[in-house]
Amino acid sequence: MEQEIDYQSMLQVALEEARQGFAEGGIPIGAALFDRKGNLLGRGHNRRIQEGDPSVHGETDAFRKAGRQRSYRDKIMVTTLAPCWYCSGLVRQFNIGTVVVGESVNFRGGIDWLRENGVEVIELESEECVNMLADFIASNPEIWNEDIGEP
Repeated sequence: MEQEIDYQSMLQVALEEARQGFAEGGIPIGAALFDRKGNLLGRGHNRRIQEGDPSVHGETDAFRKAGRQRSYRDKIMVTTLAPCWYCSGLVRQFNIGTVVVGESVNFRGGIDWLRENGVEVIELESEECVNMLADFIASNPEIWNEDIGEP
C-alpha cells in the first residue's frame, strides 16, 4: 500500500522559510523540495533583497540546496506562492513531477502552463499564505512589482 503524502506538513516547511525571509527583511516566499516519500531534500526562501540577486527566488534557493539529483520526475516542489515564469521554467527544465502551491490568489504565476505541460499542480489555498503575501504587497508595492518584473 502506498503511503499518503502529507502536503500540509510539507507546506509548513515552506512557510517557515517564508517567515525567515521576511524576518531577514526580504519577501515572504518560501519553498522546499521533497522526494515522494516525504523526505526533505532542500529548503529555501526568496533572498532577492538580502543578497541583491534577482535570481534567488524561493524555489531556486530550495532547488540549489537540494543538490544534484539523478532524476526530478518523482520530486515535489512545495512553495508558498504559485511559481513565477522563471521558477515554472525551472520545474519544466528538470521535469519536477509535482508542484504544491500554498496560494495563487495574489499571484497566479505559471501554474496553468505547468498543468498544460503535464506537471501535477496541487493548490492548497492556504489562508496563511494568502494573508502573509497580501500584507507584504500592501506595505511594499514597489518591491513586489520589482520581484514580478512589473514597472
